[in-house]
Amino acid sequence: MIDKRSFESLGGADHGWLKAKHHFSFADYHDPSRMGWGAIRVWNDDEIAANSGFPPHPHQNMEIITYVRAGAITHQDSMGNKGRTEAGDVQVMSAGTGVRHAEYNLEPETTRIFQIWILPREAGGQPSWGAKPFPKGDRSGRFVTLASGFADDKDALPIRADARVLGATLKAGESVSYTVGEGRHAYLVPAVGSISLADDRIDARDGAALTGGQTVTITALEDAEIVLVDAE
Repeated sequence: MIDKRSFESLGGADHGWLKAKHHFSFADYHDPSRMGWGAIRVWNDDEIAANSGFPPHPHQNMEIITYVRAGAITHQDSMGNKGRTEAGDVQVMSAGTGVRHAEYNLEPETTRIFQIWILPREAGGQPSWGAKPFPKGDRSGRFVTLASGFADDKDALPIRADARVLGATLKAGESVSYTVGEGRHAYLVPAVGSISLADDRIDARDGAALTGGQTVTITALEDAEIVLVDAE
């Protein structure tokens, strides 16, 4: 029902300018038991050194969500989009038929991000990009939808997948419940702080894979910032 994946158990790579941890198989890290979770294909925990970043490179047929944990990321792409996304905020890119993009840390400090890839509901489509601030105070004690493929989530950034990316901030001792629908797959990572989930302690940057058909109660053991993806 709940599969805890400790930060220490994650695959990873150290490229000097980039220190990456992979919740699922990615690049040179391959674990056949961690190829993804439902439509969630990638969840990378990246630390990008000051004045460095990912040079232009291509993607297609993937929904790519960047949650900035610390610092800021500056985006530019082959569609002419440019933007800077700060800590706590989110950017999304629908790669569609194909796009080239670059993600740079132009700050004087290390930038820390979660980069999440979700399989789209169908291939193709015009690529797109968007970003939006999400004040942490608005998420206090509750989940707020940050990105969504459902029309009802009008305040969220749009993605082309039957999925939601949600965020919550909890003070120590606070709890929030979440229901994972039948046939759905949810994956949860505390960006900051520690939580209890059923009988498990989930520390910052640990992951927890949740199967569908259950309601879970998340209790903050210390002040916590949580990111959760609910997908097919």
